[in-house]
Amino acid sequence: MRVGLLTREFPPDVYGGAGVHVEFLARELARLVDLDVHSWGEGRADGVLRHRPWSALDGANDALRTFSVDLAMTAALEGRELVHSHTWYANLGGHLAKLLHGVPHVMTAHSLEPLRPWKAEQLGGGYTLSGWAERTAIEAADAVIAVSGAMRADILGCYPALDPSRVHVVHNGIDTKLYRPDHGTDALDRIGLDRSRPYVLFVGRITRQKGVPHLLRAVRDIDPAAQVVLCAGAPDTPEIDQEFRDLFAELSRAREGVHWIPRMLPRPEVIQLLTHAAVFVCPSVYEPLGIVNLEAMACATPVVASRVGGIPEVVADGETGVLVTKDGDGDTVADDDFEAGLARALDSVLADPDAARRMGEAGRARAVEEFGWDAVARRTVRLYEEILKRA
Repeated sequence: MRVGLLTREFPPDVYGGAGVHVEFLARELARLVDLDVHSWGEGRADGVLRHRPWSALDGANDALRTFSVDLAMTAALEGRELVHSHTWYANLGGHLAKLLHGVPHVMTAHSLEPLRPWKAEQLGGGYTLSGWAERTAIEAADAVIAVSGAMRADILGCYPALDPSRVHVVHNGIDTKLYRPDHGTDALDRIGLDRSRPYVLFVGRITRQKGVPHLLRAVRDIDPAAQVVLCAGAPDTPEIDQEFRDLFAELSRAREGVHWIPRMLPRPEVIQLLTHAAVFVCPSVYEPLGIVNLEAMACATPVVASRVGGIPEVVADGETGVLVTKDGDGDTVADDDFEAGLARALDSVLADPDAARRMGEAGRARAVEEFGWDAVARRTVRLYEEILKRA
């Protein structure tokens, strides 16, 4: 089976959960099918063909530059039997390949443009174009993979014209041989952490979606003995970057032991930070699944996270962590109440190290038993086979 996998992110250029997903899915798929990966970037090596936006569009709206990459990918997919796209950055390429080459198109929805209105801050009018590309691709796709049950419900809610029988749930995965406790401390020492004090850890992009401003306000008054470590970069816009910097400066004045790492750390350093954290926090306001929570759990660290999207399908409340209600399921929670809830949950985990250890151990066991990438790849290939039989 000759499959073309389309993505914006691929190593070494991975900055979000979708990129992590494609990296590990591609590794496992390559053992099962004849796989070509198409991503943004330059050059070709080891089955990966990279495409850059057209130089004629340098300085143009990012949506237009994305479409130029999609056209290049479409042209390069000749000879593939099936194409599989990830995120709106590649969905249009998959759709056009379906039309041009007459092959089935599978798309994985990692998030949905209608549920991310703050993207208009980043893309301007390009947000209308990204929404158009997603809608066009998703409504015509031969199959749509949702990374959680909650994501499937969101897909059908946003796109009611889509036949529900074409939407399949295949959860994100985690490599628990790679993500496992690492008790070394060199990464902590380089950052300057006080190893005698516990720390709360956040890892993610500076975006509205990830809820970083909520976190910066929530941790002002948590246990003063706790340090706060923010591995946060890649701001969506100058405005949210400035908001983050202002809140970080305010937090740093209010308490000691606040550390910001604005660059993307190598994976081994992130694993070490996850291992030693007293608690990992995910304050997202929208999260189809949240691979980063799985990464923390695989490192035997308890998780405090928002009760949104697919997170409850990963984090078992009271068993592997603590969930804090945000808006959803009929609830309307004010920002102040959500932030206060985050603070209470963090303090509850910090105050009981024995319970935190038990939650971490349960999280590791859950990650190993239920979220292996090999199983994700096998389920994905079975879906490919079903689609090709119908084609």
